Amino acid sequence: MNVRVKGLLLSATLGQGLWCAWPTAAEGATVASSISERNADVQGTRLHYLTAGHGPAVVLLHGYAETSRMWRPIIPALAEKFTVIAPDLPGIGESTIPADGLDMKTAALRIHELVKSLNVDKARVVGHDIGLMVAYAYAAQFPAETEKLVVMDAFLPGVGDWGTVYNNPDLWHFRFHGPTPEALVHGRERAYYDYYWNDFAANKTRSIPEADRVAYAAAYARPGRMRAGWAYFASFPRAAKDFAQWSGRPLTMPVLSIGGEKSLGDFLGHQMKLVAPDVKAIVLKNTGHWLMEENPTETMEALKAFLSERTARNAGGRGESTE
Repeated sequence: MNVRVKGLLLSATLGQGLWCAWPTAAEGATVASSISERNADVQGTRLHYLTAGHGPAVVLLHGYAETSRMWRPIIPALAEKFTVIAPDLPGIGESTIPADGLDMKTAALRIHELVKSLNVDKARVVGHDIGLMVAYAYAAQFPAETEKLVVMDAFLPGVGDWGTVYNNPDLWHFRFHGPTPEALVHGRERAYYDYYWNDFAANKTRSIPEADRVAYAAAYARPGRMRAGWAYFASFPRAAKDFAQWSGRPLTMPVLSIGGEKSLGDFLGHQMKLVAPDVKAIVLKNTGHWLMEENPTETMEALKAFLSERTARNAGGRGESTE
């Protein structure tokens, strides 16, 4: 993003806590071919999701200007150890637009219902951009069912000095929604989203690939989809109230925060330390907002290491294992 909140690159030994090698390229290609696309009816809404693998559950929540497609590069690696569930958020991608509840708290409730419908009792939840807000809402409402939480490059409304981001005049898009903006963007969806993919990257040539840009622009250009996506931005004030209330109950699970040095840096890491006692914060150098696309190697290694490492749980101190 254009906000320059300089951060400290915190050291992280990414290789620790891994008990077996991650898949080779050939093995990853085999898993990639086995990624399934499915639908589930949840609270009157059809949620579309990608799934693959076996083992403990990992839920991947995409951000704005993207869909579950953003996770396809990492699903094969995670699927060697985990059951991966990557839904399109309600109203986005191939998930239907609900009659109401396009906000972080309600989206988290729907994702939770999806997870429960798949007979998953506990999950490790990962979110990028607005997806991290839904992920936090999930963890805050269902802490006993959230084994780990990963939040990636955005901010938490209602926590700490969040207004410095929300009220930054360069980030005008947070308040750009309604009938007139919708009319202005209609037929110009690609130009509108290129603004996100170019301006919020450290280097626009290392940002979202062309094939993904075409797919995402088409997804958000479908009838009602621009309005549905913007509803998440419009819900920030409500999220601020919810998150401020939840922040009084510190999260009990381990948390990983990943930020881009050329985006918000360690801003999110500092916020997470206000709501959770067990936080590891990483800032990726020369990286903007699009962590998975701009710096796939370091982002994926950080995710794989954190999701796989043994953790002394709060209750009874029992170690968790992906085996």
